[in-house]
Amino acid sequence: MRIVIAGGHGQVARLLNRRLADSGHTVVGIIRNPAHTADVVASGAEPVVLDLEKVSREDVAAALDGADAAVFAAGAGPGSGPARKWTVDRDACVLLAAAAAAAGVRRFVVLSAIGADDFDPSLDDDFEVYLEAKSAADAAVRGSDLDWTILRPDGFTDKPGTGKVTVGETVARGSIPRADVAASIAAVLTGNLAVRRQFEVTGGDTPIDEAIGAL
Repeated sequence: MRIVIAGGHGQVARLLNRRLADSGHTVVGIIRNPAHTADVVASGAEPVVLDLEKVSREDVAAALDGADAAVFAAGAGPGSGPARKWTVDRDACVLLAAAAAAAGVRRFVVLSAIGADDFDPSLDDDFEVYLEAKSAADAAVRGSDLDWTILRPDGFTDKPGTGKVTVGETVARGSIPRADVAASIAAVLTGNLAVRRQFEVTGGDTPIDEAIGAL
């Protein structure tokens, strides 16, 4: 498969790049900062410098040409302020989905966040804005005609992956190694699992393919 990952320099994305590349897939990482090129190459992906806050749908569709799947794993990041939560966590995701549709790339996977729909709009807080932006992006993707999957992990850690998770429409709050998030996305892509499904995922006791395949 040829898989294009927006946010290709992110911590989860680089783990995903390596996992997919080592399995024989071609991975393209969309990045905003040219200084991240070497890191993306080292993780097994082909870098494409494209600022999703500034480019057109046609520009992004060109980067998706010939792809079998697209993954949105970008994020404004901590300390970015509320404005960029909207322009990256919501708008860039919506843009990538629209570009995927234009390019004929039907398989579309979103790395979202647990509790995204539980935001409190009365709170003037960057994290609540982040959740609201993620919720809006997820809703837009669910409303598309793409073969989408939306993963909502909780509590990233840098512990070694276990290869086991808990998944469900809602799950008890916990934590999950970034490596297991990457493995879950890879399973969704390569196994064509959880098509047009949204689910939460944390660490657990069930092998990833089995857990996601049972949704």
